[in-house]
Amino acid sequence: MPMSLYNTPQGIFLRPLSLEDGEALLALRLRNRDSHAPYEPLYEDSFFTLEKQQDFIRQRLRHAEEDRGYLFGIFLLKQEHLIGYISISNLVRGVGQFADVGYMMDQQEQGKGHMTAALKLIIQYAFRALSLHRLQAGTLLHNDRSQRVLKKCGFQPEGIARKLVQIQGEWQDHQMFAILAEDNV
Repeated sequence: MPMSLYNTPQGIFLRPLSLEDGEALLALRLRNRDSHAPYEPLYEDSFFTLEKQQDFIRQRLRHAEEDRGYLFGIFLLKQEHLIGYISISNLVRGVGQFADVGYMMDQQEQGKGHMTAALKLIIQYAFRALSLHRLQAGTLLHNDRSQRVLKKCGFQPEGIARKLVQIQGEWQDHQMFAILAEDNV
């Protein structure tokens, strides 16, 4: 039985995505394809198929088995409806003990506090269950909504990472944020 993380007052829960969630993930991506395009890499049309979404989930399940990263779906508690996802990726062990965090929320559910609640759950999971020391995240410079979520959860801005990731086919600068385990007492 997969582990779940709950924020009952917010009406959400997180659990690792499984292959059975492939259709729900595809539907989520298709619903948000246009609205999220300015914040994502260029995807070929084949990415928006059930096969590719299941491949994505399989890859993330392998990462979890290898302690390299973790992918959680964000679900509405009452309907058990997938409204987004949040990931811990690029996990570094040894003297680093840090990882990147990334997330995506259905455009219809944005502005309701769900992502802030989900990120707070992931922070606790990362620091308590995974014993990480640091979580970091990067946002496009103009992505004010995502920056607000990070700040509400205690992330501190650390500077600009120049041309960090290709978004829509162009290398883009990102505002970097981080939170340390001791910040989250």
